Amino acid sequence: MKISIIIPVRNGGTAFAQCLDALRRARAECASLAQTELIVVDDGSTDDSPTRAQAAGAHVMATSGGCGPAAARNLGARAATGDSVFFVDADAALHPDALRRAALAFQSDPDLEACFGSYDDAPAAPNFLSQYKNLLHHYVHQHARPEASTFWTGCGAMRLSTFHALGGFDEHTYRRPSIEDIDLGYRLRRRGGKIRLLKDMQCAHLKRWTARSLLRSDIFERGIPWTVLLWRESRARRTVDGNPANPILARKPYQLDLNLQTSNRVSVVLAGLLALSLIALFFAPRLWPLLLAMAGALLILNRHLYAFFLRKRGLWFTLAALPWHWLYYLYNSLSFTLGTLSYFLRGAPSGPVAADGTLAIPAHDA
Repeated sequence: MKISIIIPVRNGGTAFAQCLDALRRARAECASLAQTELIVVDDGSTDDSPTRAQAAGAHVMATSGGCGPAAARNLGARAATGDSVFFVDADAALHPDALRRAALAFQSDPDLEACFGSYDDAPAAPNFLSQYKNLLHHYVHQHARPEASTFWTGCGAMRLSTFHALGGFDEHTYRRPSIEDIDLGYRLRRRGGKIRLLKDMQCAHLKRWTARSLLRSDIFERGIPWTVLLWRESRARRTVDGNPANPILARKPYQLDLNLQTSNRVSVVLAGLLALSLIALFFAPRLWPLLLAMAGALLILNRHLYAFFLRKRGLWFTLAALPWHWLYYLYNSLSFTLGTLSYFLRGAPSGPVAADGTLAIPAHDA
């Protein structure tokens, strides 16, 4: 068995150096089980990222510059010679056993077409928002169903034949870092493919989050395009000539994955009502019992997450996380509204995807 490790990078800096160092250890631990090759695709770096990659023994490729990670990963996959491709972000440090866990998963289950892991619970950046954001990601992945309906390229692998059959990442729709990996996972599930969330396959996230980068990512790079994607997938699940297009789609798996569970959707509604109640409180002070009731409902619905924060970082961190988490639900409602308007005002396009989940347009060479 051979694994092709693919990393897109653009000015990776010291985080990329740590990523490469962690990969060296992971490749060594996996050596007895599978061969590995490292492919780094530079997407217009002006720092020494390509030189670092070459020093680490990588096959270094380059896009025309600024094409985005979807195009960079596609370029790397076209050069891959392994049985599977293992995607890693340039700001993620794999745990030493990560590659080995992916290899074992593919070897033990011939029907498995893709797998992915999660961030660990020890994010590198010490500031509050980085700790909060990464711990939230860890919690969501660790409490999701092992049978997944999506995919994640921070630490995720796919059989190379499956990747090529799907047409790779949709680099035309996603020209910036976005939800190209989620889109790929949905397309794989559309054709009945099997994806597993391996909760023990983890990596450390090295990114430092700020309020600006967090809001930009959650709203514009993920929330709005994910809403458009969900509407597109909902349309794809409709019956064709009176029959379900695919028995997998008929089960509507997408609505249950990760942060799309019922409790999360109810929390989005409650956060919106709570915000409106806060405004109304200035004009109708007697509404405070309603406000307290909604706040209490949010606490109850998310009690397991807040207990996790309490165990990991203590009381003050948990109290500081509450307004940010409720704000997260509030701007999710904004993202859903804007994404829905974007989808329907553009004539409800189906996207460049065929009925079987493959790209309906060929990926261009980067």
